[in-house]
Amino acid sequence: MEMSAAAGGPGTSGRRQRSGTVKRRRWGGLRQQWKLLGLFEIDQQHEFYGLTCMMKEGLAAAIQSTVDSAPTNELSDDDFTLEVTQIHKDFTMETFAGPVFASLRSSLGITEQEYQQSLCSENCYLQFISNSKSKADFFLTNDKRLFLKTQNKREIKFLLANLKIYMEHLRTYPHSLLVKFLGVHRIQIPCRQKKYFIVMQSVFYPDDRINARYDIKGCEVSRWTEPAPEGSQIIVVLKDLNFEGQFITLDCQRPWLLQQVEIDTHFLRRLNVLDYSLLLAQQPLHHDERHQSLSFATLIMRTKKSVNPGSSPIHANLAAVPGAVLEDDSILPLSETDCGLKHAQDTSSCNSPQMCPEHAGPVSDAAKLPDFKAQNRRLLPNLKNPLHIVDGPEQRYFIGIIDIFTVYSLKKRLEYLWKRLRHPGRSFSTVSPQTYCLRLCQWVQDHTK
Repeated sequence: MEMSAAAGGPGTSGRRQRSGTVKRRRWGGLRQQWKLLGLFEIDQQHEFYGLTCMMKEGLAAAIQSTVDSAPTNELSDDDFTLEVTQIHKDFTMETFAGPVFASLRSSLGITEQEYQQSLCSENCYLQFISNSKSKADFFLTNDKRLFLKTQNKREIKFLLANLKIYMEHLRTYPHSLLVKFLGVHRIQIPCRQKKYFIVMQSVFYPDDRINARYDIKGCEVSRWTEPAPEGSQIIVVLKDLNFEGQFITLDCQRPWLLQQVEIDTHFLRRLNVLDYSLLLAQQPLHHDERHQSLSFATLIMRTKKSVNPGSSPIHANLAAVPGAVLEDDSILPLSETDCGLKHAQDTSSCNSPQMCPEHAGPVSDAAKLPDFKAQNRRLLPNLKNPLHIVDGPEQRYFIGIIDIFTVYSLKKRLEYLWKRLRHPGRSFSTVSPQTYCLRLCQWVQDHTK
């Protein structure tokens, strides 16, 4: 046996052949998985076609009930625990805390009609297959404005249990980078397991001309993704190590971003969660966007958007997020940087929202405006999805914080101990919420200028 092995005899040859076969199969599987990355239309031949048709039907009815009901001026404790079940021919759909999410949608400037149109149009959903380790299914509406993601029961219970303080956080910090949850539902198909899913705004909307996407956790273990081949249409979400050597260049918007990331991650630390991600995408600015100066009229319009609540009639207990989308899509995108105020007002300050409350409306409204500095507000761009878009001198950045459901449980503590043994001296994702929070803040500080 020893001679055979030393001489490369039949035993060794057989093992090598088997090893080679296993490697080829493994590589073939990886190549097949690689080909699947990206967006795919869920047409009639797709395995999720039946499910997504039911989701659309259920969502259409759930949203219609909100359209037909008169808006409430205040959210009650009962609204946060409300569960409404609607029975359909082949399934039932439950909607959780409907009035709460309706109020948030309204404060974001999303009407129920356009929300319904986006979710329930005749156009097929898109399935997003990523290189994420998550077992969840990801769907995008055909206009790519809204994301639907399946969640397990524990994650849904966690979100609903903390919904009130999540809303309070958005009310206190209207320009928060936290992902905006727009609905929570459960679909039950006879003889099949109940499926929970959430609806949220896509951070990467609109995605025209986005040339790179990153999922950042502030660590190094398992944080490299092989980029897509040049010229490929495959959508690959890159990770921390792919971003090394690069910077988010914002100039005078940098202090705002550092502070908002700190505010949001400290909130998540209070919730005792970890493993959330900073989503980041970049797109080059057009020449006219880079060199555009702000007219005084445009300055007033953008300041109004930044300091006024959204279109919602609800005032008390509402996360009044000023993010309404302008009806006129023909308006040219403007430079996000608050230094644009220098062109309009001949001022040396970049803290425009704090210095421009007199432009926000009538004097009585201005007198009631909150402390913008304390709320860390900024001058929002005239773009769709303005809360997640920040412009630097050369690049437009899409930034948001997602996946906020992982609690630092006993299981995660044991995982932390195991990873310490397996990856000595290296940084990995499973650490205490305090360490995770500080580390992500440090990553943003180190990778911005």
